[in-house]
Amino acid sequence: MTVRTSAGTTLKVSAATPATFDTTGYNALTMTLIGEVTDLGEFGREYALVTFNPVGSRGVVKKKGSFNQGTMTIGLGLDTDDAGQILLKAASLADADYSFLVTTQNGDKYYFQAQVMSFKVNIGSVDQITTASVTLELTTNSAGVGVVEVLAP
Repeated sequence: MTVRTSAGTTLKVSAATPATFDTTGYNALTMTLIGEVTDLGEFGREYALVTFNPVGSRGVVKKKGSFNQGTMTIGLGLDTDDAGQILLKAASLADADYSFLVTTQNGDKYYFQAQVMSFKVNIGSVDQITTASVTLELTTNSAGVGVVEVLAP
């Protein structure tokens, strides 16, 4: 495997929920490209640390507890006419999970559900592009499925 830049990576969104939380279910959705994305942030499963302190051995026992799929903060050049950004803004006002697809330049795909927690506009200064930031809280379905990763061959 060769490392690469993030150039060419795309982000898509859909208001629909897949029938199944796998590649087949997500591929059946109609996804809308989100334009003018400048930063996708990071995502991925993170476990809570659970500790146990037995008095007999004095050593701390550490185990994995619950997990969280993560939070993504997405940077955008604000385009109020972009269909993907319009959908993101609507999602920020809804309680439903939305479906997302990140596709990297080499074709790796990451599908997930998320709550859109915020859509904030930053006007900035005279020498600045008007931007927006969007916060996604990635969710997990009742079976424990979160991010579905499909690596390119």
